[in-house]
Amino acid sequence: MSARLPVLSPPRWPRLLLLSLLLLGAVPGPRRSGAFYLPGLAPVNFCDEEKKSDECKAEIELFVNRLDSVESVLPYEYTAVSLYCPGSSTVAQSWLAATSASRVQANLLPQPRKFDFCQASEGKRPSENLGQVLFGERIEPSPYKFTFNKKETCKLVCTKTYHTEKAEDKQKLEFLKKSMLLNYQHHWIVDNMPVTWCYDVEDGQRFCNPGFPIGCYITDKGHAKDACVISSDFHERDTFYIFNHVDIKIYYHVVETGSMGARLVAAKLEPKSFKHTHIDKPDCSGPPMDISNKASGEIKIAYTYSVSFEEDDKIRWASRWDYILESMPHTHIQWFSIMNSLVIVLFLSGMVAMIMLRTLHKDIARYNQMDSTEDAQEEFGWKLVHGDIFRPPRKGMLLSVFLGSGTQILIMTFVTLFFACLGFLSPANRGALMTCAVVLWVLLGTPAGYVAARFYKSFGGEKWKTNVLLTSFLCPGIVFADFFIMNLILWGEGSSAAIPFGTLVAILALWFCISVPLTFIGAYFGFKKNAIEHPVRTNQIPRQIPEQSFYTKPLPGIIMGGILPFGCIFIQLFFILNSIWSHQMYYMFGFLFLVFIILVITCSEATILLCYFHLCAEDYHWQWRSFLTSGFTAVYFLIYAVHYFFSKLQITGTASTILYFGYTMIMVLIFFLFTGTIGFFACFWFVTKIYSVVKVD
Repeated sequence: MSARLPVLSPPRWPRLLLLSLLLLGAVPGPRRSGAFYLPGLAPVNFCDEEKKSDECKAEIELFVNRLDSVESVLPYEYTAVSLYCPGSSTVAQSWLAATSASRVQANLLPQPRKFDFCQASEGKRPSENLGQVLFGERIEPSPYKFTFNKKETCKLVCTKTYHTEKAEDKQKLEFLKKSMLLNYQHHWIVDNMPVTWCYDVEDGQRFCNPGFPIGCYITDKGHAKDACVISSDFHERDTFYIFNHVDIKIYYHVVETGSMGARLVAAKLEPKSFKHTHIDKPDCSGPPMDISNKASGEIKIAYTYSVSFEEDDKIRWASRWDYILESMPHTHIQWFSIMNSLVIVLFLSGMVAMIMLRTLHKDIARYNQMDSTEDAQEEFGWKLVHGDIFRPPRKGMLLSVFLGSGTQILIMTFVTLFFACLGFLSPANRGALMTCAVVLWVLLGTPAGYVAARFYKSFGGEKWKTNVLLTSFLCPGIVFADFFIMNLILWGEGSSAAIPFGTLVAILALWFCISVPLTFIGAYFGFKKNAIEHPVRTNQIPRQIPEQSFYTKPLPGIIMGGILPFGCIFIQLFFILNSIWSHQMYYMFGFLFLVFIILVITCSEATILLCYFHLCAEDYHWQWRSFLTSGFTAVYFLIYAVHYFFSKLQITGTASTILYFGYTMIMVLIFFLFTGTIGFFACFWFVTKIYSVVKVD
């Protein structure tokens, strides 16, 4: 079962270490901290129906979220009415082309399509925050409703009937088949917890997946695709098997006071397939519910469920998400990643320390002991370029704009990860991570405008209006244009990830009405201040740069400079890409924050090292080179993303491929500005420091 049944599961010792970090707060879960609950995460108490009150509920409501697939970037709402079918991928089109003339042909697409699952007759849809909308989450009420501590067995939810002679029913059935073909997954929520499907893998390990498939497919050659591997009953060729029954088990623990009732601490299910012989009185026995491609006439699918409750005093409500750690295989690799990154940092730190404490110290002592101009003319090295080291760079306007946007992203990333480490942005608080990042970016327009204006003025620039306009609109405009094009594709495909027009207007309002004015305010104060004072004066006539060796030329240095920072993050990058594109849960923000700090240090040290070597070669063009040296890490990020797409993902279809690379380009641009700004600031500090302590005539 590719991409959904991993062959390995995490060994015990990394899991115990992760649990220890959870307790220490380094890897936060949605937990209670001290004597207060995190915003929006207060517990709900449940009790038996005869004991229910204002403080204690008896009814447990199950919500349904979007359906997604590892084979398609396009998520869909549970009650989606789509103009385009998810089966418009190449896999589904080839399957359609192989079907007989009696079935829907590939040239009939697109047509109106709809997920025809059981729907709630009434119920209030939960409000969604900005982050949920941007991530395409669409939470809706469902007809699955339980009473606390009341066991139900094979209870009928609804029955769906399809007549293959009717065009509308045929379209619904084909849409359902193609969704199973692409392994689309349900995502259910009980008491703000994901309902997980746990199953055995190799070595007696258990793997829990926060979602379960609609169904599966046995190919015409008898190959079991995806979830069909879990049962030998799925064996008919060229046949779909739909999971129309779920066994749900809800775990709870009784509150210490007793009178407050109980709190839910886990919810797990097992999907099953039954062809109910008596639909009015189902008994959940018999063969699986199969839908053959050769089937004709009337097809009835009865959706049923069973629910049971079990008390578990070992799991506390504050740490109830810890069992999701079972859903995160290979967590031991995280420790390898951290150790690998720390070794690189220690190596670079040793190199920088050797340069700063030994080589630079000797250089400065030798330069300061010179008594005559003749001696100075015989000298060589970084002191000789003191009259040109702070010469304004070419394209200073663009560099200052990049620095302003990079500063905005740098502060936003640091604050977001810091809040995530405190547990405020855990997955339990849905959409909070993206909401926090967007709001912070909007509010950080002031430092962006200030930094851009300050450096542009130091570069000798005078077109302050152009500078502030470019800072406000250039990089955000590129991101928004890319995002808008991707959104048009999602709109056309009818995906739930498409941003509604009203939300799009709200994002533009945040940008134009808050971020842009704040950027103007920052630029005003930046231009009002005096230009940055440099420790040495700049000569009027530029010094000629001697012929450079291959290793000190700009391009080889830039290419080499991005390797070490990327080496620190590429393992963590794998887990992040998995969480985005393979729909795996990610909340190890303690690790991520540590890797962020390591990345900042590595970018800084690698840039300082290369900057020193270039200055010793009497090449004083350090501004752009320092930005591009660490910024080149983004190019390695892009190369890795391409490799990840072809080697790890099963995404098919033109639309999904365009969406993957479209969103990847946004991430690459943000990462380029982020790492480039770190490199420039590190090199600027280094150059200012060494030229402030050397005596210059």
